[in-house]
Amino acid sequence: MDKKQALVLWFKDVNKDDVAIVGGKGANLGEMYNNGFPVPPGFLVTSNAYFKFIDDTGLREKIKDLLDNLNVDDTKTLQDVAEKIQHMIINTPVPNYISQEVKKAYLILRAGGDPTMDDKAIELIAQGRDPPYVAVRSSATAEDLPEASFAGQQATYLNVAGADNVVDAVRKCWASLFTARAIFYRAKNNFDHMKVGLCAVVQVMVNAEKAGVAFSVNPATNNEDEIVIEAAFGLGEAVVSGAVTPDLYIVDKKDMRIKSKTVSKKEFKIVRDIQTGKNVKVYLSDSQASSQVLSDEEIIKIASILRDIEKHYDFPQDTEWAIEGDKIYFVQSRPVTTLKSKKSSSVQTDKPPILKGLGASPGAASGPVKIVHDISELDKVKQGDVLVTRMTNPDMVPAMKKASAIVTDEGGMTSHAAIVSREMGIPCVVGTGEATKKLKEEQIVTVDGSAGLVYEGKVEVKSEEEEIPYYETKTKIYMNLGEPELIDKYKDLYFDGIGLMRVEFIITSYVKAHPLALIKQGKSDLYVEKLAEGIEKVAKAIYPKPVVVRFSDFKTNEYKSLEGGEEFEPVENNPMLGWRGVSRYISPNFEPAFRLECKAIKLVRDKGLDNVWVMLPFVRTLWEVEKVLKIMESEGLKRDDKFKVWIMAEVPAVAFLADKFADYCDGFSIGSNDLTQLVLGVDRDSELLGKAGYFDERNEAVKEAIKSIIDKAHSKGVTVSICGQAPSVYPEFTEFLVKHGVDSVSVSPDMVNKTRKRIHEIESSQ
Repeated sequence: MDKKQALVLWFKDVNKDDVAIVGGKGANLGEMYNNGFPVPPGFLVTSNAYFKFIDDTGLREKIKDLLDNLNVDDTKTLQDVAEKIQHMIINTPVPNYISQEVKKAYLILRAGGDPTMDDKAIELIAQGRDPPYVAVRSSATAEDLPEASFAGQQATYLNVAGADNVVDAVRKCWASLFTARAIFYRAKNNFDHMKVGLCAVVQVMVNAEKAGVAFSVNPATNNEDEIVIEAAFGLGEAVVSGAVTPDLYIVDKKDMRIKSKTVSKKEFKIVRDIQTGKNVKVYLSDSQASSQVLSDEEIIKIASILRDIEKHYDFPQDTEWAIEGDKIYFVQSRPVTTLKSKKSSSVQTDKPPILKGLGASPGAASGPVKIVHDISELDKVKQGDVLVTRMTNPDMVPAMKKASAIVTDEGGMTSHAAIVSREMGIPCVVGTGEATKKLKEEQIVTVDGSAGLVYEGKVEVKSEEEEIPYYETKTKIYMNLGEPELIDKYKDLYFDGIGLMRVEFIITSYVKAHPLALIKQGKSDLYVEKLAEGIEKVAKAIYPKPVVVRFSDFKTNEYKSLEGGEEFEPVENNPMLGWRGVSRYISPNFEPAFRLECKAIKLVRDKGLDNVWVMLPFVRTLWEVEKVLKIMESEGLKRDDKFKVWIMAEVPAVAFLADKFADYCDGFSIGSNDLTQLVLGVDRDSELLGKAGYFDERNEAVKEAIKSIIDKAHSKGVTVSICGQAPSVYPEFTEFLVKHGVDSVSVSPDMVNKTRKRIHEIESSQ
């Protein structure tokens, strides 16, 4: 099946790489569905169907003519043009070949959702079942992507039943590509209106008794160790729209302990009316409104699934969930796009606040209050004003962009106001309950979005460090780490994991003695405990991001310098090419010490830190890898989906036979220093040859070796990283790696954010 030409695809047909066809929402639903997460069934009306619709009906040129030279800052003209385009789309019949595909897919869903069934069987089964209620959601090809995500741009239609109604809802989703807010956003972010498509996600409705949103990081504080869950009774629409202030639960990601619970008063719930099938408000009694929505068991269960989702994506996730009966469903997942540096402006004052709410977007700002009761009052918000409203909605985005800060009566930290404010970098306080009543028009106030407080007058704001923007990349950015203590200093950098953690640093700083000497002294347990202590510190600090621990790679002269080392180390004239890496581990003389390293890894993983992987250094032959893997297995370290083994690619033999070595590992990590040394025959420590220009990772022969590793590894489905110094030193070398498909780059801490930005620029230009 050619997915690019398909009009309709099922969740089983797509994954996270199909964004261009089904948008971010559709791609992520397919990814979750195919990886066993609890996702309600559904199908996708692809962006190809949308493009065929506007092309075959002649709408493309008409839309383009209306958008050319449009001044999106002219609010009235923008609104008029948006309404004209939407009216044209909604009143244009959907070509029969598209509508029939959608209707057939809906019939299959009615029959149980198996598209491989015979047509007659589908019709027969469907006849005996009521038409299912579905949600029809928009998934734009520039939506739900890091740096192209925007809350509530396109439409969602809930409780849609009947094939004709589904087709109508799909067409309305297409029309919602051209709301004023969507046009405004694309124009400001330099997206070509006519190249942005839309997939309509058609998914069986969860008739939720409880629903809400959940973040795998705390979006208000950027704390990656916290899971944030917001919950309300009924459908999740009340939470997502900010119509109610939901319960807020914060869970410690590492040990799944509930750290705090804030139970709010939820005056109503939104449910599906049995008679009409429409969503209706049902007001709650005082006791139910003030009761805790989720049981503690449900909180932990949602948090656990979310942690697994984040681990799968290896990136913080923003999700929507719903509970029907005793089943928990996740109906959406997208990357968290609002993480910024934790440094921000803060209020410096002893005066009491005049209003308290929830700090939803960090930072502080002062300005005159402008109270907006409905959309007709948006024009009064000028640059630098403090926008005050009951709750924001997507139509308010142009005004929100002008505001210095935002304050709302209702909503939680995952409401529209909170999400958009964080995207825009605007301080925001939500859920105050009385901002529109207590604050006065033109009153000067200071908003502290970090603490959730509003002060009378202009209060001193202290600016700390400049924010560093987050750049999304397809290539993972890993960090090299030496001393375990340094993780506290660097854990807030924008890295995706530790690509190289050297055991040697733990040995020299924690142990300081030769492992064979400790074994002889009966102190094996001390060696294991010290290694485990250092590894655990790092793994726990960044969980669930991976930590690739490289087994020890001391050379004989370096081991000899450790306490007791003289007794166990031979004299080698060229230790650089001597007894090091895997050759040590399989040697009867050193194997007992290597087994202690294995025990330390297992000790850490047995504590639940399954983000710890290992790497074999200075691999020379296939047979030595076979031997070392058997030793590891005998110590309880067997390769599987949760325990990955990487091989250092630094000896030319690995480059020549990467496809064969790939059978024994899950990934390669290129050591560009040693690879350059051995490809060019240049001592990496030779000052004379270095000054003469012989040692250069950018040499064509070295690059050919790297290309060979990447191509052969990928032919076997094995990933390739690089942990040598070249990407940290040479920007052009980084470009070479990205263009040839390297999966990850591991760099020194000072280069993490710079490299992420550089790779983002390279990938964007491809």
